[in-house]
Order: sequence, then structure tokens, then C-alpha cells
Amino acid sequence: MEINSAHLTFCTNIYAGESWSAHFAVLEDSFPVLKAQLSPDKPMGIGLRLSNLASLELLKENHLEEFKQWLNKVGGYVFTMNGFPYGGFHHTRVKDQVHAPDWTTNERLVYTIRLFKILAELLPEQMDGGISTSPLSYKPWFSNADERKSATAAATENILMVAAELKNIKDRTGRILHLDIEPEPDGFLESGAEFINWYEQVLLKAGKLNSGIIKEHICLCYDVCHFAIGYEPHIEIIEELKEKGISIGKIQISAALKAKLPAQISERTEVFNALAGFDEPTYLHQVIAKQKDGTLIRYPDLSDALADKENTNAEEWRAHFHVPIFVEDMGMIQSTQTDIKAVLDYHKNKPFTNHLEVETYTWEVLPASLKAPLNDSIVRELQWVRNILESNHE
Repeated sequence: MEINSAHLTFCTNIYAGESWSAHFAVLEDSFPVLKAQLSPDKPMGIGLRLSNLASLELLKENHLEEFKQWLNKVGGYVFTMNGFPYGGFHHTRVKDQVHAPDWTTNERLVYTIRLFKILAELLPEQMDGGISTSPLSYKPWFSNADERKSATAAATENILMVAAELKNIKDRTGRILHLDIEPEPDGFLESGAEFINWYEQVLLKAGKLNSGIIKEHICLCYDVCHFAIGYEPHIEIIEELKEKGISIGKIQISAALKAKLPAQISERTEVFNALAGFDEPTYLHQVIAKQKDGTLIRYPDLSDALADKENTNAEEWRAHFHVPIFVEDMGMIQSTQTDIKAVLDYHKNKPFTNHLEVETYTWEVLPASLKAPLNDSIVRELQWVRNILESNHE
């Protein structure tokens, strides 16, 4: 749905089902219900997530045309897609395999270009389209700096091949499409500084395309949860990107876990017990702890952090677990909801993208106290964002 010239939606990675038929069946059942509550009189956007399997199936027979006809009938449109998870994302152990295959591989390249060809068919006229993707690769897979440097170069070459394809699509169709790279903890690009350094020192200097083409088609996906986990200064990053002419293609509106740790270990037990309730086996839940001197400790998963809970120098933990964005206080622990408010408040007065996507995909693995019927949860999240964007707009 359109709010203040931006398009707000939710990401369908919330739904299980890796085949196109399974995914479409859920959309057919849920989307009309959501639209009736959120945007009954105007079209409503969909943030489409397609696995590699679903993308292949969608292009077979007449499935794509049937989907386009269905979108037209129900008043839906697709303007953004999630191309980060390639394979299974529900009912399986995902963990670090969410990065596989990474950007060093031809499989990732071919999959992403296929997604863009689908998006070019679905995208409404006079609208730009974006696809979010992984931050090149996953650091723990590489044992030293030389291996990471080599992998970064290979990944960058593939990213530039996507940019060249997007330029070709624009030349043929006039449609502007962009790849939105999504930093996250332990990715090759996990912070604003790492993304900017790679963009300026590696991507722009690779020499395959001129900077104007690259800047039009390669952007940042600003996942608020991921940047909040790293205690990053949101507004400084956004303004630095603007100064450097690097676009933010999409805001992924998401919240992380946050826990303030009491000074005494004996008083921390309840906090750690609450955090342990989120230690589940499906997704990676990286933790970044801030110590008393301001330094950060990075743990690859919540279980690793809990194993180090005796560290009394840590004052706060933030964990990569996408919790409902409308909940801030969960008793002994909190969410990074205030980070979302800061980014959206800045955006509504100084817009820096027109793609807004709520991305809470963990409903199936949330503690029971936070679970609710899925459609009700989606509606509540989108209404919460809309209320922020429509309040005191200057």
C-alpha cells in the first residue's frame, strides 16, 4: 500500500512452502484477507520471496501469466522481492546455509538474474523494482584474510554481471531495477562501514561498468534489525550514503532482541533464562555484546553467547532474532523497536527510499507467549508502521 509516496508491504518469507504451487496457495488464501483489512480501496503491494525451486516453477507452463492475472484481479502488485534465502527456509535447519550458495557461485548469479526477469514482468509501470540479497558470503566459511579477499573479488564480479543485466533490461524495457545488498552479522558485509568500503574500494574500482550504472542498479538493503544488532548510528549511516551517492533500495523493517545485563551475575539469571527461550535450531541468531569499555564481542549464535554468560564485562546483548515489531517490552528482555522508530521518523521527513518491507519471518519458532494467528500478526505489524509514517508528517 502506498503511504507518503512510498510502498509498504510485508515479505512472504513469512510463509512456509518452497514450491511455487505451495507458496501461491498460501498467497491466494491470505492476501485477499489482508488487503480487505489494510487497503480495501486501493492496490496493495506484495514483497515476494521465491526459492530457487519456486522461481523455476513459476516460469514453467503458464504460471507467470496466471499469477499476473490473479494480481490484477485481487488488486495486488509486486515491487520488491527477497532473493536472500536460495533454498528451504522453513521446517528445516537453515542456520549458516541461508548464505548458500554465496555470491562466489554461478548458482547465486543465475538465480538472481532469473528473479529479476520475473520482477520485470510483474512490476507495475512507472515503478522501480528491487531484490534484496545476501552480503556476498559468510565470514566463518573462510579461514584467513587472503581467502576472504579472493572470495570478495569473485563475488564482486558476479554482482557486476547482475548490474550489466539490469542495464540491459532498462535499455530494452525502460524499467529500473536494483539489487539491494543486505548486510548482516558475520556476513562479508556486516556494517555500514564495511558496505561503504566495499562499494567504493572494490565494486566501483572493479572497472567493468561506469559508476553511474553501478549506482543506479546496486543499492543497500537497510535491514533495521541487522544494523541495530551492531549498535550502529542509523542516521549517520543513512546520511553518509546519501552524501556518497549510494542509494538505499529498501528498508526492511525488523526488530532484534535486546537485553540489558545487571552488574551482578546472580541478578542475570532471569535475563539469560528469557534469552534461552529464543535459542532454537532453525535460524542463525548471532549475538553482539557491548562491554563496559564500549568494545563489542561477536558470537556466531545465541547458544555460543549463552555459553559465555559468566562474562561480567558485558553490559548489553543484542541478538539476531526477528521479533514482532509492535512489541518492545517482553519482561526481562526488550526489542530494538526504538531503532525502527528512529529510522522511520527520519525517513518520513527526509525520504530516502520508496520501498518499505516488514520482515518478521520467525512466527513459527517464537516462544508461545508471542505467537498469534498469522494474518492478525501481519495486519498488526503493517498498521503499526502506517501509524508511525502517518503521524506528524512534515
